[in-house]
Amino acid sequence: MQKSLDLKLARILADSACRDFILADAKDADMAFGLAAPGRSPEHYAHEARFRDLSEYRQLMRDIVRQGLVDIMLMSASSNEVLTIQERLFDSSHITPAVRANDTTDIWLASGSGRYTSQPSRPFRTATLDHIMCGKLECAPAERGRGADLGLYSCTFNNDTDRDRETLEAYRAFRLEAESKGFRHFLEVFAPNAPGEHPPKDVARFVNDQIVRALAGVTRSGRPLFLKIPYFGPAAMEALAGYDRSLVVGVLGGSSGTTYDAFHMLWEAKKYGARVALYGRKINSAEDQLTFVKYLRAVADDQVGPEEAVRAYHSDIRKLGIKPYRSLEDDLQQTATMTSYGGSGAAVAPKAAPTTAAMPSNGFVEEPDFSRMSPAEKAQWNMERWKRIIG
Repeated sequence: MQKSLDLKLARILADSACRDFILADAKDADMAFGLAAPGRSPEHYAHEARFRDLSEYRQLMRDIVRQGLVDIMLMSASSNEVLTIQERLFDSSHITPAVRANDTTDIWLASGSGRYTSQPSRPFRTATLDHIMCGKLECAPAERGRGADLGLYSCTFNNDTDRDRETLEAYRAFRLEAESKGFRHFLEVFAPNAPGEHPPKDVARFVNDQIVRALAGVTRSGRPLFLKIPYFGPAAMEALAGYDRSLVVGVLGGSSGTTYDAFHMLWEAKKYGARVALYGRKINSAEDQLTFVKYLRAVADDQVGPEEAVRAYHSDIRKLGIKPYRSLEDDLQQTATMTSYGGSGAAVAPKAAPTTAAMPSNGFVEEPDFSRMSPAEKAQWNMERWKRIIG
């Protein structure tokens, strides 16, 4: 089946005014957090460390793929083996499977250890491309389509010549191998995790410049499909998105925060040039992940604004008999959320809430009169529209 990721990327690259938006569910946290990766269990009680198990985590991946509202499911290589290679979950889906292709030391977040995140990031890769693509050490050419052919590669620059050169050398080796094996990638760049005595004066500009400089020497065949970076605000996003129209910019979700944090970040990042959002903890921490994704999709497709989506989300989960973690009033607040795995990245500061009236029209679909529809009806209309587009 043709993948929505490929369709959207083609449209975005062909028309800079295109309103298409790519959503990814990042369920690769077992590469970082260990036992806590699947998230808090619904049976969790106060002061009790009860988490979902790995089978529950993978069932959520199946559920979200079958819902069909995201474009990418990002997993670990081991989850990819089960869902993509063994179960063939993605064969009849428009969703693209993707795998975290490296696990740098700044995402080693075993409980009780604070040392890794306080030391400069070092490159490391657990997964091999062949294991991602076919599940074993060496793939025959015909076997490379069995697994995923898309991966996330992560870099963290710390304003240190030796460490940053090591990071770039590892990325170059990965790119060359990926190109030789027909493996595509998107590039994640975190803010410095341990710059020591020489932190960049302007972290957002530092990250933007590192990206542009690192990719200037890379020709099209080796370039990432898109970027995954912290959202540093309108000015930084606009500067990077406007620099090179062939480079599609996406944002990472960071820490969970409030429901409004998640919806507003997506809305504002899109407004200033982002065309991709990859949310992990924000989705995984939701009271009901399918309902949360439904409204993420509606915000991404310009059907509802952030505040309206939060209110509708609360209404829907209450109808499902699910008690929200926060009151509606508290969940409508914008908070400062961390942008790195380890909580050492720059925080996204709260801003004034936008109004729904400020949202642009999607411009390419005949719309009903949304003023006469409830938020839930808008989200449902958008889900049906999405299914029609994907076909």
